[in-house]
Amino acid sequence: MHNIPSTKKDWFKDRGYLHLTNRISKRDKEKVFNYISNPDKVKKHKFSPFILKQTDTRRYKYSQDLNRKSHKAVDDKGQITSNSKVRPIMYATHIDSHIYSYYSHKIIQLKYEKYLEIDSELNSSVTAYRQIISDDKVRFKYNVDFAKEVFDEIKDRKDCSVLAFDIENFFPSLNHSQLKNIWCHILGTKSLPRDHYTVFKSITNFSYFFYDDLRERRKGNLNEKNISNLKNIGKFQFFGNYQDFKETGIQVYKNQKKREGMISGIPQGLPISAMLANLYMLPFDKNIVNKLVRLRNCYYRRYSDDLVLICHNDDLDLAEKIVRDEISKIKLTISKAKTEKFNFKTVNNRLECFKIKNEQIIPNSYLQYLGFDFYGHKTLIKSANVSRFYREMKESIAMKAKRVKAVQEKQLTEDAIIFKRKIYRLYSFKGIKSRKTPAIKITFEEGKLIKKNYSRKYRGNFVKYAYRASDIMEAPEIKRQLRRHMLILKKYSTNFNFDNSPKI
Repeated sequence: MHNIPSTKKDWFKDRGYLHLTNRISKRDKEKVFNYISNPDKVKKHKFSPFILKQTDTRRYKYSQDLNRKSHKAVDDKGQITSNSKVRPIMYATHIDSHIYSYYSHKIIQLKYEKYLEIDSELNSSVTAYRQIISDDKVRFKYNVDFAKEVFDEIKDRKDCSVLAFDIENFFPSLNHSQLKNIWCHILGTKSLPRDHYTVFKSITNFSYFFYDDLRERRKGNLNEKNISNLKNIGKFQFFGNYQDFKETGIQVYKNQKKREGMISGIPQGLPISAMLANLYMLPFDKNIVNKLVRLRNCYYRRYSDDLVLICHNDDLDLAEKIVRDEISKIKLTISKAKTEKFNFKTVNNRLECFKIKNEQIIPNSYLQYLGFDFYGHKTLIKSANVSRFYREMKESIAMKAKRVKAVQEKQLTEDAIIFKRKIYRLYSFKGIKSRKTPAIKITFEEGKLIKKNYSRKYRGNFVKYAYRASDIMEAPEIKRQLRRHMLILKKYSTNFNFDNSPKI
């Protein structure tokens, strides 16, 4: 008998980050629920500015200007710059986050799922940000399952064409009027109820400030001693009150992103952002299903802003035109630079991938989708992800070596210990088992700071992900990608003077 996982996602999450208002612990869950589930309370709620953190993802890719693979690129002025992808993530205060989470998981998502269930083709086409039970009924599907489904469809068709699309500036480009209309449609109302409208306004007419502007090294606005004193009285927040924040002079910005002369976009990273992204794409998804899946026997899948379409070879140009026409109807744009065309066909009893670029057919190509490279006859983890794993491994060891050196200098000793257990758990096959790891949590109870020891579930590492993907994909070649990972880890450790580093 299968142990079917619950599809009911809890709206409450104990968030650990500091913000302008206090952290909310689990013991206050019922009190918070009574507030956020009351429409009269929500419609009068004043949302706080978001904190904007910008994360850089270094990308190692081929540069035509440099004629080699590099982390650098050449800009319009001929200057060599970084090609890192900057992702702006916004964080709401804890109470605001709970409102977003409740409205997303307990109201909008439920109605959205019921709407999709009416149309089986539509229901199976949207895969991201949903709890879809796996075929064995014991877990939820994730990117590995969704990628496998696409690759299996290509294998079944054998001779077919594939279109892979990416939407330009997805979250910053969402049209507010369009979003509001679809929101009403899902709720079955002519206009948004007052509480929903308040939530809608908070994510369209939002304000934010930069996390870097808080840091002491930038402007001296963040006083670590004051934060410590606030924690001592049970306030886990950056400032005692909003007035203290205003007196720092930190610049608060309003959303000024424009598209076609209108303010557009919603923040990325909020508990409601992913749900609204799916909601916004609903008219597009319906039209693609009706015009291409039903009428032209195409296979369509959308994972957030990544679109893939499998069609007959003769329908390739028509399918691309329809996708571009339909995306323009919801005021978005398909990225031309990231649109890729492929033809799969059997050569010498082996399925091969051919990329179509500038009217040329390029053999030995691969379709890249959800972190995997599909060649037709084999599937591999995206090479950039494997490279990132090794880079993080080496950076972690080097950082620990630096700390050990500091201890040596401070204590005037040559003895040093590298904690191999943690490194092995993070970067080798020895960390593929789920387990409980010790952790510490600080809470405020009865006027005192209490330090609590607890066990946190460790779910595994990149090696576990790769091994699991290999099994799900039925692709042993994925495990072979990491066959030297332990050798590389041990060999790199010998570059540092650790007394107990392994010798090979």
